[in-house]
Amino acid sequence: KGELRMQSLSFDDAGMYQCIAENAHGIIYANAELKIVASPPTFELNPMKKKILAAKGGRVKIECKPKAAPKPKFSWSKGTELLVNGSRIRIWDDGSLEIINITKLDEGRYTCFAENNRGKANSTGVLEMTEATRITLAPLNVDVTVGENATMQCIASHDPTLDLTFIWSLNGFVIDFEKEHEHYERNVMV
Repeated sequence: KGELRMQSLSFDDAGMYQCIAENAHGIIYANAELKIVASPPTFELNPMKKKILAAKGGRVKIECKPKAAPKPKFSWSKGTELLVNGSRIRIWDDGSLEIINITKLDEGRYTCFAENNRGKANSTGVLEMTEATRITLAPLNVDVTVGENATMQCIASHDPTLDLTFIWSLNGFVIDFEKEHEHYERNVMV
């Protein structure tokens, strides 16, 4: 294949590499630069969200994505308590923290710690629980004669601190009410 594989790279391996392909009809060259990157973890470009919302009884995945080379090891805390993998909590290899079956007790300050052989850093966000959104009146099946009109209702309860948007789709495709206003009409009841 003409591959060059390198393992356990060091700073001495950095530089310009050249591949030469040759046959009876001629010779061709291609160049590529190999840069070796090493840096302590930093959250300057991608800090953790300061406010994270999670629905009661639902799940949340809090991302922790510092810039670091080599890849850091991750740990998490809630307040002063160090978190470990359990039945409801999981720390993923990419640094994300997942919590399932959210309750009021899960609210609080979460800190992600990232550490590699170059240094360490952390970032903190606050998890707040919201009431889960629920469909309280689902659309019903309707039989309509060709040419007649049909009305379908959908009513939902939701956390009053959040906005609610209804999205309608037909056979898996979202209905664009602006483009299809001659065929569909959206009535919003407050």
